[in-house]
Amino acid sequence: MSTTTITTGAPSRPVRAARAVVRHGYAPAMLLGVNGTAVALTAAGVTDGLGKLWLLALLAVAVAASFAAERLLPYEPGWNRSLDDGGRDTAHTLVNETLILVSVAAIPVLAATVSVADLWPHSWPLWAQVLLAVLAADAGITLVHYASHKIGVLWRFHAVHHSVKRFYGLNGLMKHPLHQTAEMTAGVTPLLLVGLPVQVASVLALAVAVQLLLQHSNADYRVGPLRHVLALNEGHRFHHLKWAGIGDVNFGLFTLIWDHALRTYSYDPARRFTSDDLGMAAKPHYPVRYLAQLAEPFRASGACSSAEDHR
Repeated sequence: MSTTTITTGAPSRPVRAARAVVRHGYAPAMLLGVNGTAVALTAAGVTDGLGKLWLLALLAVAVAASFAAERLLPYEPGWNRSLDDGGRDTAHTLVNETLILVSVAAIPVLAATVSVADLWPHSWPLWAQVLLAVLAADAGITLVHYASHKIGVLWRFHAVHHSVKRFYGLNGLMKHPLHQTAEMTAGVTPLLLVGLPVQVASVLALAVAVQLLLQHSNADYRVGPLRHVLALNEGHRFHHLKWAGIGDVNFGLFTLIWDHALRTYSYDPARRFTSDDLGMAAKPHYPVRYLAQLAEPFRASGACSSAEDHR
């Protein structure tokens, strides 16, 4: 009598444990762990003599965690394979993060130039000041994002971000630098007017990058009912649906509060996404190279002739 060994391919116990950690612990680790470390180091004065190098170090940790989580527990395994877009997305990340760092370094000069009155609550704990900055910036950035789907000239630049055909962490940092500048200006200017401190601005800059990594992550993590409040990947995938009007939902960067107010919130727990759902139906052959994407908004082909062409 012969014996046949059947290989099920089931993951080992350590792998299952690691996936469980990613599913339920990845988002808290990024939101509270990475951002919390930034707050703690800043409050303790550790970052005072390091310039902005500490921001880069924590961002590198966040990017590494993002890639690790996507490989341990991918939502769509195929999205972990490069579509010859890795170099392009790295270029977007480096350029856009450099712009953010330069902006943070310029905060004292900018604040002195545009500040109306120093109304900032300096006596609050640093974590509360950062939370206030996050909520205020979320409003400005979300509203510019919303307008970018309605106004042709803004859409020209925002379309770069919607040209992606796979959903993974670095997608969040894949933006035309002029559009990123518009969003950040809308998010930070009101804060500068009331005396935003550079320490709070530094932590806010990191929080934005961490949020973009989480929001576009290919990791199949869960946050339970908070998915209706926090602007994370479960909801943001709906924003990247390629059809006209269908993807004009879930505009929030940090929260979905404004989407509920604007009635642009959308979520369907039964919906599964593939690369066929992503991109822009009206522009399936959008340029894929970095320099071509920077130039496209200035070309005739980058125009939107109608509202339907926005997606």
